[in-house]
Amino acid sequence: MFIIDSIISGMMAIADVIWGWPILILTSFVAVYMTVRLRFFQFRHFGLIMKETFGKIFDKGSGEGNINPFKAACTALASTLGVGNIAGVSVAIATGGPGAVFWMWFIAMLGLIVKFSEVTLAVAYREKDPDTGEWHGGFPWFVKNGLGKKWKWLSLIWTVTLGLGMMVGPAVQSNAIAQSLSGSFGISPLYIGIAVAVLMGLVLVGGLKSLSNFANAVVPFMAIIYIAVSVVVMIVNASAIPAAFAMIFHDAFTGTAASGGFLGSSVMLGIRWGLARGIFSNEAGTGTAPLVHSSAAVNHPVKQGLWGVFEVFFDTIVVCTMTAMVVMTSGVWDRGATGAALTAAAFGEGFGGNAAAAGMFIAVVIAFFGFTTAVVNAYYGGICLNALGFKGASVKVFYALASIFGIVGAVGALNTVWSTFDFFFGVCVLCNLVVIFVMRDKIVLLVRDYEERLLTQSWDATAADAVERLGLMEKPEDASSLREGVKIS
Repeated sequence: MFIIDSIISGMMAIADVIWGWPILILTSFVAVYMTVRLRFFQFRHFGLIMKETFGKIFDKGSGEGNINPFKAACTALASTLGVGNIAGVSVAIATGGPGAVFWMWFIAMLGLIVKFSEVTLAVAYREKDPDTGEWHGGFPWFVKNGLGKKWKWLSLIWTVTLGLGMMVGPAVQSNAIAQSLSGSFGISPLYIGIAVAVLMGLVLVGGLKSLSNFANAVVPFMAIIYIAVSVVVMIVNASAIPAAFAMIFHDAFTGTAASGGFLGSSVMLGIRWGLARGIFSNEAGTGTAPLVHSSAAVNHPVKQGLWGVFEVFFDTIVVCTMTAMVVMTSGVWDRGATGAALTAAAFGEGFGGNAAAAGMFIAVVIAFFGFTTAVVNAYYGGICLNALGFKGASVKVFYALASIFGIVGAVGALNTVWSTFDFFFGVCVLCNLVVIFVMRDKIVLLVRDYEERLLTQSWDATAADAVERLGLMEKPEDASSLREGVKIS
């Protein structure tokens, strides 16, 4: 136990360092640079982005792919819309103070172009698995096909780290699910963990299409319900909204003094928790969402990149802000509660003091959001194994281990689980941001080509055709192999 405790303590210490100035500086640099190079693409074309995403929910897509663009986005959102939006935001406020919300917004605005870039690269350099027929793309593939063997070492670090993170990921979700359901309904955390593990296995057995259909049914429905109830609570607390915003912006640069059950926080603590919880929620820069976005049926990489922008905006600027405003306007944020308990207490105030009803509502929301995230996390881990050359039985064993972590997380300590996951995510973010910057010229070329095609409406038949035409492959002669499912050596 001493060795394990020492390893976990070391990971927590490293996570605290990573989620300070290193990620703030690197994310800011890459995001600002890409924003300028792409001529403020995410803001210039914001109306177009909403039209091509939210306005085309029922579009079947075009070109090659396994699922339509909206299902790909829903599956990615199934991962991002999770405990981070409900419990994570409250953890950030309870630990880093109200100023953490500002830094959560800050990282989200930077994350728009980062998520756009990584999703675009994922579709551009994806490959078709000759055995399963599924399209795979993301960090390992755009490093291999876009940068070549000299960057393989970094790809290996990212893939192994994310794979480990995705194995632990379900523990984070089941931890919050267990705390919420046990507190509201009196169910044993162990039984909840077992239920999460069994249900995860049932969904994962069906593969990508089963997972995407599940996400397509659950995510929009639960998101609408959560937003609607949050808006009602905010209307009830409308008089407190101006003061909440003032505190968020003020404390972001001054820190927050101790008050009630709140121990106080420095500016750096607010930055650390705001950035970590913001990225944990929207996953911009981690390289996770591109793993499923790469399966979308689109005929140009940038088209799916637009869904990346929508994903970050909806996840953090919309849903996380709902949670933050409910917590801040309720007047309970400084009473010593944290995580889902704080969110439930905040909704309880909005429900006229009916803490039981609020607790049940939050428990159900967390159960659905947390479960979908846990399943997608496990699926991402399976893709990491695929990138390392492991398939079939190996992936099933990984799914089983991830499901077991769902049980472990249900009875584990919250801070340990969160901090361990922060370590894995932090390493992935650093690797991914470096590669996005290295591949900046390829992203710019794809965006300029998209804007030209947008004017003429002359699209290639497939995304692979666009990549081949632009000569973006590390070895141009291998571009056609992306369509044929032949592995590039």
